Order: sequence, then C-alpha cells, then structure tokens
Amino acid sequence: MTVTVSGGIRYGTLAAELQRRGFALHNLASLPHISVAGAVATATHGSGDANGNLATAVAGLELVTADGSILTARRGDADFDGMVVGLGALGIVSRVTLDIEPAFDVAQSVFEDLSWEQVLENFDQVTSSAYSVSLFTDWSGPTLGHAWLKNRTDAEPAGAGMDSFFGGVPATQARHPLPGVSGSNCTQQLGMPGPWSDRLAHFRMEFTPSKGDELQSEYLIPREHAVDALRTLRRLSSVVTPLLLIGEIRTIAADTLWLSPNYGRDGIGLHFTWRPDQPAVQPVLRMLEAELAPFAARPIGESCSTPMLPQSLPFTRVSANSRRWRTGWIRPESSAMTS
Repeated sequence: MTVTVSGGIRYGTLAAELQRRGFALHNLASLPHISVAGAVATATHGSGDANGNLATAVAGLELVTADGSILTARRGDADFDGMVVGLGALGIVSRVTLDIEPAFDVAQSVFEDLSWEQVLENFDQVTSSAYSVSLFTDWSGPTLGHAWLKNRTDAEPAGAGMDSFFGGVPATQARHPLPGVSGSNCTQQLGMPGPWSDRLAHFRMEFTPSKGDELQSEYLIPREHAVDALRTLRRLSSVVTPLLLIGEIRTIAADTLWLSPNYGRDGIGLHFTWRPDQPAVQPVLRMLEAELAPFAARPIGESCSTPMLPQSLPFTRVSANSRRWRTGWIRPESSAMTS
C-alpha cells in the first residue's frame, strides 16, 4: 500500500490524516514538524534496529527539474536509489509516494539513570528491547540519563512492564530529553498505549520541539563500532558536556540509497544538541570528527563528502541543467548527472 502526498506536507499533518483513515508509516523522526520532501532528501531518521531512515519508505518521486520539466521515478527504476536522498541537487520534489501499512498502537516508556557499564556490555540487547529505542545522555558520570522505549502493541513487547532496565528505573512522570524542561511538550509516555502517530515522534506537533535555540550535529557510525565509539565519547565528556544541552543515541537499519549515511550498513546515530555558541562548538566538532574517524563516521547531511559512491553517478534520465542545483556539498564528477 502507498500514499502520494505533496512534498511540502509536514509529517505531523500526514501522520494524523493517515491515522484517521486507518493507516501508518513505518516510523517517524523525533520532530513531526519537518516536511516529507526535506526529510527524505536528507535521510532523516527515527530509531529502531530494524527501521530504515524515512527515505526508505519512498516508493516514488515527482521532481521539477531546473529547466521546468517534470521528472517521475519509481522504486525499481535504474536511477531511483540515487534520486531519493538527493540533497536538493536534482530539482524540487513536488510529490512523494510513501509505503504505508495498517495503523498500529505504540506504548512509550521512559527509564532513568541507566548504568553506563551495563548499557555498554549489553548494547545489542538494549537497542533491541523495543520497536524504537532512544538513549539520552550528556556523556558524563556513571549513569545514562534516559532510555525511551517505543513498543508496538501488535508485536511482542520485549521491554514493556519492566521494573528496571539495565540499572535504570521507570520514570514516574512525563520526561523531556532536556533536563528541567516540562515533559508536556513530548508525546504520551508512562506506558499508555495509543496511536503510532502520537508516540513514534518525541515531540508533540503543537509545541516547540527541543529547546528552540540550539545548534545541532550528528554522526552515523557502523553498528560494529558502536560500543567503541560510545566509550570514546564518554572519555571526551570533560570537553563535550559543558557545551552540550543533550546527546541522543539511536539505531538505523542499512539501506541501498546511494547518498544515505546508512548506505550498505546498519548503524547508530550520535546526535548532539549544543548550546547556541558556535565559536566554542566549532573546534569541539573538529575534535569529534578526528576522534570518530577511526570508526568510519559519516556526518549526516554531508554524505557527499564521504567516499562511498562510484566515481560518477549515472543519472541517465536527469538533464544536464540539473547542475544548477549544486551546492558546496555536492561535487559530482564531470561525467555525472548528464544525459
């Protein structure tokens, strides 16, 4: 089953309408406020060991190219896997066709103050404990702040109804990822089942997400390097934590989309929400990139600078006029994107 929507529709709006009609998407990102076309073009993701990023749900695209013509593509076309995560380089995405499934309910539970050592020693078990698992931390101290477990009620609830979770205890009231911020801005917690559209995202559509005044960065790491990368970040906490509002750890399944940070590999996402102090944060980012380089980290949104693609991209059906869409992050070879 599929649904075709305008590229500019926001996920929160689409999710509510799909739920009303008895359908669902496979996953949502943390924020329901983002547009479908923008999220797809940048491989925006939610969490879950078996869940691909949002672009993996795309079954078809309609684009307006630089010369004003309309280009359509569907899953199975020769160029399709190179067009979905397009970073805006191929044209304006006017319509998107997405895979859907029957609506389902989700119960979201939050556990606090998990033991870092238990999490690191049992990382695969931690992240497989629910349909979607997110871990929130500032990287300091012996405990990890929160684990958010989102269980589908139509599947085996592996992490539901537990009195403890790797040293953590159940939250007794709604929590926000940021310390000291009201959990009323977040989707329903405390294990109460309800529609996927009101649980898979972290934040409610009607509220400002996260803090609202912040800097963001993220790195995707191959799954086999996850624990070593987490230990590295804990070692760097004296530098990272003073500038950090919160960090988040999520898991994403591999895909076949050429410009996706998860092209060909399962991975974890290491997300950083920074205090709005760019001069102080920038050198820390350079340090993080150097420290994470041995783990084949891919900075999300900068996938084109990663040597994971062929020498040229064989977009045989895209006009040479599409070169007008290039940005500083898009540097195709001279033979790429030509007819």
